[in-house]
Amino acid sequence: MKYQLSRVILGPGLTLLARTTVIGEENVPATGAAIIASNHLSILDSFYLPFMLERPVTFAAKSEYFTGTRPTDRIVGAYLRATKQLSVDRAGARAAQEMLEAALGLLKEGSLFGIYPEGTRSPDGRLYRGRTGVGWLALNSGAPVIPVAMVGTEKLLPPGAKVPHPGRIEIRIGKPLPFDEYKDGPRGAKQRREITDRIVAAIGELSGQEYAPIYASVRKEQLAAEKQASEKHAVAATSSDSADKATGTEGAEQAS
Repeated sequence: MKYQLSRVILGPGLTLLARTTVIGEENVPATGAAIIASNHLSILDSFYLPFMLERPVTFAAKSEYFTGTRPTDRIVGAYLRATKQLSVDRAGARAAQEMLEAALGLLKEGSLFGIYPEGTRSPDGRLYRGRTGVGWLALNSGAPVIPVAMVGTEKLLPPGAKVPHPGRIEIRIGKPLPFDEYKDGPRGAKQRREITDRIVAAIGELSGQEYAPIYASVRKEQLAAEKQASEKHAVAATSSDSADKATGTEGAEQAS
């Protein structure tokens, strides 16, 4: 009831914000457990994908989305709670495993569970290496994995932006990946990585994104370090210019 009510309340706004096309919705089973594995370009992915699918789908969302105090944060939190999204504390040591175990419970009940194999939003629009949690879920649940490509959400609301811009979104849903060949075999790190890589490759075929063979979180750390170094360099250059002007050396160098 709350799930459908949230769609009725927020649906007109989502429809007005973006003209959305869904391709391949017939690949989502009408009943039974399945894992929706999507690329992740914007927080809007977690709004439009559940909104556009007929069946309720649960995603894992970082806990900050549920606890924000600004008006927009409260709206986001209310929507995520109403649509049964899982709150994940990414700072906890066991947070990832606890989320996977909660997701496994939902899948055993025959639900749809959505996961972003990249683990976080892409910082630059590329498709990043997948975390093996999706492989763990596929192995332990036996549920098929349905690759999904969200296209255009990063243009409506890029990471870090506060106000969305109207535009177009396309949701491309691929054929289910059953992974039956792993059913009676080992479920170790090797198998989790193989399955994860195949899922990310299927997402890439749908999205057409350039693939980056590192984790998105690592790239974000690199970008943050580069930004910090650039800011320090700018401050040092400004200080040097100020010192030159104070001592008159800048004019002497120009005169020479």
